[in-house]
Amino acid sequence: MTRWLGTVALLAGCSLAGAAAAAQGSLPEAAERTRQAWLGHDAQAIVGQSAGVVFQMPGADPSAPVERSQAVELLRRHLRTAVERGLTVSAVREVEPGRGYAELERRYVVAGTTDLRRETIFLGFQRVGAAWVLTELRSAP
Repeated sequence: MTRWLGTVALLAGCSLAGAAAAAQGSLPEAAERTRQAWLGHDAQAIVGQSAGVVFQMPGADPSAPVERSQAVELLRRHLRTAVERGLTVSAVREVEPGRGYAELERRYVVAGTTDLRRETIFLGFQRVGAAWVLTELRSAP
């Protein structure tokens, strides 16, 4: 009886651990982590472990993926003059197994000005193992 209870407890613990790991690797969690990194202007955390990212934003050619280090530098340049006023996740969807996207609604001002600007940021993700990895970043006014 004791062994049976121990087995049940072990299985329940594994199930809970698996559920927690799945939640950490969910697409909404990836979108939220990216949002937090954007608010902190942490370009390295935004790019994460991506091997390459397609950009469509001011100063970047959207025709081909750029490698991780170049992606980080492009983001740093894009973020350096902005002061964030608000950033919300407005949509998260898995469009096919292993591929998804998120939309962020951004409000910011350019440093030294007071004009509030708005931008929609589209993030494309691909599932790699248990994690969602950023593969595309597009911005639109």
